[in-house]
Amino acid sequence: MDKRILCQSLFTFDNFFLKKYFSHYLYPYEIVSEIKNIARSIVNCGIEGYVLLSPGVLIGQNVKIADTAMIDGPTIIGSDCEIRHGAYIRGGVILGRGCIVGNSSEIKDSLLLDGAKAPHFNYVGNSVLGNGAHLGAGAICSNLKSDGKDVVIRGERLEINTGLRKLGAVLGDGVEIGCGAVLCPGTVIGKNTSVYPLIITRGYYPEGSIVKDTYSVVKKEAASE
Repeated sequence: MDKRILCQSLFTFDNFFLKKYFSHYLYPYEIVSEIKNIARSIVNCGIEGYVLLSPGVLIGQNVKIADTAMIDGPTIIGSDCEIRHGAYIRGGVILGRGCIVGNSSEIKDSLLLDGAKAPHFNYVGNSVLGNGAHLGAGAICSNLKSDGKDVVIRGERLEINTGLRKLGAVLGDGVEIGCGAVLCPGTVIGKNTSVYPLIITRGYYPEGSIVKDTYSVVKKEAASE
């Protein structure tokens, strides 16, 4: 067991319905493998105060959805979320409270915790975005290796074969991703870490860091000295 990539090390499940369904998972890639089934179960069971927007799509209160957005089920959209012009939610998606899926962004088989944002030209596939995580314009969570093999999470003294052919990125609470960054399959980024624009990331990056290049990482405290 590697504590660095445990769910409890990366994010919290304070939201009442997210805590019910996800707090028992050890690793985030286990969530990704079950996300569509969980979304379907939530739609079938319902959530107090939520209503069906269309078959398979359950939404909370004060949700704003542009007429040009496309939403397939099973999908749950939490209260106070905003789905903007041209957004495409392909199903197997669960959004917590106050999330944003913006212009020309595409989301599939992913969990976005409270306040996570994919606001401009983003692709989020088979991924988990922590509370308050933010993708800069054009940032991509790539979910499939070019050779089609299982995704392996790698880092210092870390190598975990997830057994998943499709796995995107896992972003801890408060992670900031710069514009145009490409997160390779199996990227895991710890809490409150920032990634420079136009960076290609792969493997594990520790919390509280600044990622300046694929293999150039500094602690935020050191960078401010």
